[in-house]
Amino acid sequence: MQTHISTTPFGRRTMTLGQIANQARAKAMPKEAVANKWRVFQDIREARELLGATDRSLAILNALLSFHRETELSAEGELIVWPSNEHLIARANGISPATLRRHLAVLVECGLIIRRDSPNGKRFARRSRAGEIEQAYGFDLSPIVARAEEFRDLAEAVHAEKKAFRVARERLTLLRRDIVKMIDAGIEEGVPGNWGRVLQSYQAVIARLPRTASRQLIEDICAELHDLHAEIRDVLESFTKTQNLNANESQSERHIQNSNPDSISEYESGYRKKKEAGGSVAETDNVRSLPKRDLPLSIVLDACPNMREAGQAGEIRHWRDFLAAAELVRTMLGVSPSAWAEAREAMGEVQAAIALAAIYQRADQINSAGGYLRSLTDKARDGKFSTWPMVMALLRAKLDEGKHRQTLENVTSEPGPRLEVSASLLNSLRKRNR
Repeated sequence: MQTHISTTPFGRRTMTLGQIANQARAKAMPKEAVANKWRVFQDIREARELLGATDRSLAILNALLSFHRETELSAEGELIVWPSNEHLIARANGISPATLRRHLAVLVECGLIIRRDSPNGKRFARRSRAGEIEQAYGFDLSPIVARAEEFRDLAEAVHAEKKAFRVARERLTLLRRDIVKMIDAGIEEGVPGNWGRVLQSYQAVIARLPRTASRQLIEDICAELHDLHAEIRDVLESFTKTQNLNANESQSERHIQNSNPDSISEYESGYRKKKEAGGSVAETDNVRSLPKRDLPLSIVLDACPNMREAGQAGEIRHWRDFLAAAELVRTMLGVSPSAWAEAREAMGEVQAAIALAAIYQRADQINSAGGYLRSLTDKARDGKFSTWPMVMALLRAKLDEGKHRQTLENVTSEPGPRLEVSASLLNSLRKRNR
């Protein structure tokens, strides 16, 4: 309960119901209650916004705690400190007397300290002949002990909320980035669909995102973007499956024709014409099943982030860095030089490295990396392998995993980086809509 300090026309402080409640709580705490003052102070600092405290008021609380000699504060011990304003100002880094009074009032309002005023308003302690304190007037630190558990619970709640906010923003960033990349891929690969409408839908959702957004709003937008992401992903995956099915049917048809002796000369004639046209058999057979545009390095690294740790200084900026990292990963996975050489020969150097990166990303689910790579190499020789489905599957698993992460950590209130659609993408859309 937050309270405020009021004064009478003669400058005397009045007591509010909130202050009375704080005093009653401190008086009722168990005698065996003990708290580490600096640990409790850390909890208070974490939960300062919930308590209504400020950074400057906490600096003064830190100074007050330093005047108590013991680190462990006990309900049975003396919990009143009586520093002068001059000493407090010195330990609070030289604030003005007016600022000191104002923030001492804030500490009282928040229930972090209790005033124990003497009849003349001064702070002092009266001692016995034996040197023991009989009566002290100043600031009572008993709320630090009485409310220690409450402060800890508040700090944990703040920590959890910050963590959940960070996770929500990370998920938003992933969704925005992947949606833009998938729209770009759909347009450039000629996948059937109204990509102009999809892009407009995406921009309409993002337009509702203010510069500073609450966690609830971010999660609501993530839910909408996830549905859009799933819709785009299904279209791309269906197109890929259809292309692969057409390619397999074409290969089966040729196999049946080749089993007829009468058709051998016709096949050889066609083969010679294809070769003379400048394309290999493998490339021609896969013309419909494999995308003609290579996978962008950024998408591969999004799907296979573990590859970054194999890069020099933990970075992969160019394909040459990626290929160098693949050589290291090949050794780490125990892939034999012969299996690696066969993969590069069948797939090409870059495609083999991408396949190896996908295997490395799922290394905990694959018993024999070398055997798996050989299996992919055999498929590549038959024209039945593409790295696109592997990368898309990894991206999908990454999104599905992010959907279930529910907690939140310390982050700034600034939103994640905005992902803008490239100029080439917009130009492509304009041409298609004409």
